[in-house]
Amino acid sequence: MTTTTFKAKALRTFTSPSDSNITTYMVLTEFRDLPSDFSLDVNPRTPKMNTSVARQLIAAVKANDNISFDINNRGIVITAESVKFNNSTGEVTIDFAEDTSKYGILDGGHTYRAIIDNRDYLSDDVKKYVRLEVIVGETLNVTALADARNTSVQVSDIALFELDDKFDFIKTAISDQPFKDNVAYKDNENKSIPISELLKLMFVFNVKRFPDDSNAPTQAYSAKSSVFKDYSNEINSEDNIYSKLAPMLPKLIELYELIQKEMPEKYRRFKEENGSKASFGRVRGVTSGQEKGTNFKTMFTQQTVLYDISTGFLLPIFGAFRALLKRNTEGEVSWLFDPIEIWQDCGVRLVQNTFETDTNPQMVGKMKTLWQSNYRIVDSVMKDKLIEQLQGEKLLFK
Repeated sequence: MTTTTFKAKALRTFTSPSDSNITTYMVLTEFRDLPSDFSLDVNPRTPKMNTSVARQLIAAVKANDNISFDINNRGIVITAESVKFNNSTGEVTIDFAEDTSKYGILDGGHTYRAIIDNRDYLSDDVKKYVRLEVIVGETLNVTALADARNTSVQVSDIALFELDDKFDFIKTAISDQPFKDNVAYKDNENKSIPISELLKLMFVFNVKRFPDDSNAPTQAYSAKSSVFKDYSNEINSEDNIYSKLAPMLPKLIELYELIQKEMPEKYRRFKEENGSKASFGRVRGVTSGQEKGTNFKTMFTQQTVLYDISTGFLLPIFGAFRALLKRNTEGEVSWLFDPIEIWQDCGVRLVQNTFETDTNPQMVGKMKTLWQSNYRIVDSVMKDKLIEQLQGEKLLFK
């Protein structure tokens, strides 16, 4: 699909005040006019229509009434090459340039599938509308936008947790960290680090739910609302894994930001070892600060980094170090080896494995087999070190 044309009930246009090259088209279209061939490839989340939220969406679509779906629903976010509007026919034409890795439905895939699959249930006299937010622009960073838009967490639930002091053990764990006052625990709190970011790091290391390489915490990237649900399910458990992981947050953050900072160099090394020229800044999902004329900062400790890297690349590598955690019979967790040391030992292999698997961060971030293979790399290095330790101990007792 290169272009698609459909009827619009209304259309409004505005240019971003922060980047005049980016234009957003707000389109209101009737359910029956919504094209059925929009691509979902750019969306990091694959719609799962058997969840309770999806069932509610389907019920809202199928209800034979004229209740304002377009007001109550967040709508669908689309990225495109260009948009044209024909005033005489009231039709919108969207050009996707045959690039489904960059253009298509970025957010709102569940809404889209609910409408496309169930609109035929509506009576002929019922008209319902959906909002489309179509974003175009030469300087549009689709990967960064995908990361930002797909952060759905029930903020009101987070606020209630704060009222119940359900984040207290996290606050204690980071009380001596320089970013401790920058974490937002409440709705609309003007702070730079959402609590969901800390929960995400712990979720990736949830060895209670993901004890080995048979499964992988891909939801940290592909379904971020699942992170908060997992936290809320654990909070009243006698064996609350998050209370056990919270003291490790400083080390988890150190590891995550070190991977973010050193990934470009590790990428250069594996490329050179394979006789190729390194061009990290040209990888999809990576933005060079030099090209932008600026430096980027890490989220937590505000370290300067040369590249803005999609979490789709960072998380499957970060999550591999879950292999270094051991959990005793009381449920307490500890490191078998310092993850920083192991990163230095196998970081190049992890980066190579990740980028040779795929260079589309939306695909990489939710690819279970990649998360598993990265885990096995760290697990292999860890076992080699355990064998070395045992051999050293035997020599001591000879």
